[in-house]
Amino acid sequence: MEENFNKHLGSKLRMRRLALGLTQTKVAQAINVTFQQIQKYEKGTNGISSLRVMQLANFLKVPVVYFFEDYAGYMGNNSSEGSATTEVDYNYAFLAKLFAALTDQKKDKILQVLKNTRSLEKTG
Repeated sequence: MEENFNKHLGSKLRMRRLALGLTQTKVAQAINVTFQQIQKYEKGTNGISSLRVMQLANFLKVPVVYFFEDYAGYMGNNSSEGSATTEVDYNYAFLAKLFAALTDQKKDKILQVLKNTRSLEKTG
């Protein structure tokens, strides 16, 4: 269970780092570790201490609980989703970053396409 939790924490770290467009080096400098240590955190090779979780949460501008969300062993979370969820999370982070970089006009066009797609689903 500990190994799975380390991998979960690492994937949440990686997802947030990518969503913000940060390098491993930038994150490492912010919490005073090497970028290799960030690599080990993200792979789940090394666990992340509570102090580091707090530092990462502050730097990445997320609540500490962010790192525990979606973990099957987290109290109040009854889901037991597998690695497919992690892949979806990475895709979401990538898409969120791309979407954030678009102009307002392009964002509006994409949203309109999505609204039109939803209307088509309803009509069948």
